[in-house]
Amino acid sequence: MLSSARAAPSRTSREYLAGVALEHAHRQIRDHDHNFRPPTAPRVPSFSPSAHVFYPPEPPRHLSQRVATCSSDRTIKIFDVSGETQTLVANLTGHDGPVWMCTWAHPTFGVMLASCSFDQKVIIWKESEKQPGAFSPIYTSPATLHDASVNAVAWAPHELGLALACASSDGSISVISRGQDGQWDATKIPGAHSIGCTGVCWSPAPPPGSLVAGGGAGQAQPVRRLVSSGCDNLAKIWRFDDAAGGWKEEHQLRGHDDWVRDACWSSNVGMPMNTVATCGQDGKVLIWTQDEPGGAWNKTLLNDFGAPVWRLSWSVMGSVLAVSDANNLVTVWKESVDGKWDQIAAADQ
Repeated sequence: MLSSARAAPSRTSREYLAGVALEHAHRQIRDHDHNFRPPTAPRVPSFSPSAHVFYPPEPPRHLSQRVATCSSDRTIKIFDVSGETQTLVANLTGHDGPVWMCTWAHPTFGVMLASCSFDQKVIIWKESEKQPGAFSPIYTSPATLHDASVNAVAWAPHELGLALACASSDGSISVISRGQDGQWDATKIPGAHSIGCTGVCWSPAPPPGSLVAGGGAGQAQPVRRLVSSGCDNLAKIWRFDDAAGGWKEEHQLRGHDDWVRDACWSSNVGMPMNTVATCGQDGKVLIWTQDEPGGAWNKTLLNDFGAPVWRLSWSVMGSVLAVSDANNLVTVWKESVDGKWDQIAAADQ
């Protein structure tokens, strides 16, 4: 479904279209065939593959702007983008099935990329510091971690360390993290969603209200929370319980009439509110807000698209939402002062 890539927007415009690059906003790189859909089988959602743009906060000179694309041809391609010119940097092979998603880690940890596939594997790749453009796997998930397609991966905020959440069609969520000794470890939330888990996203590290409470968001104790989406028509909020040493379900977000395809947590910039967007096979995009920690989640219908909605992506500041639907259309939405959501841009593929 994703057939190409366009040069990344400038830093001054990246908030406005940050999420568009996630699915369809690229047209000029035509090395991949993305028309593949997995055969019909239980617990194997069929996703459109993804592209991910790398925006280092202060990019080292040798990095420039990077675009990583993944495909049903089992490869990941990495491009340097400069204006209207795209240069292939690397072609990564290692998966044995369609690659559904790839995502960059925070540059604090070096040039690192995670990918997930129908082959039930998660691979973490790292670029050599001595040889730019040379990527090699530094972690491959064991065969025992998931026993069905891994559909989505998401890096934790860098304040939480190097940790990757993974959503699988086996119904579980895994969190892969690197310890201080450099070793990788994985924990699981078994049975997170019946039938299958389609998406996962981390909450911002600063807890809601930390900015207005005084002292700034940087001084607040980071929180570890996830939102996940599943084939049980639910999105769920999870919190890591330090005392119990495991993940616990906090809330269930009920509002969709079919599979929830994606869930995406907006940046709160330390303000006293949580905001989550969900999208589903029912064509709806819902905006969920929680006004205070532990309070109820209230939903607002952003739009009914009349076709399945695949993916969502918030802008860097959390004020703009990009929506990718089954009509090969990306629309960009912003909330007005009266609380209504208005479409402000569209990219037809």
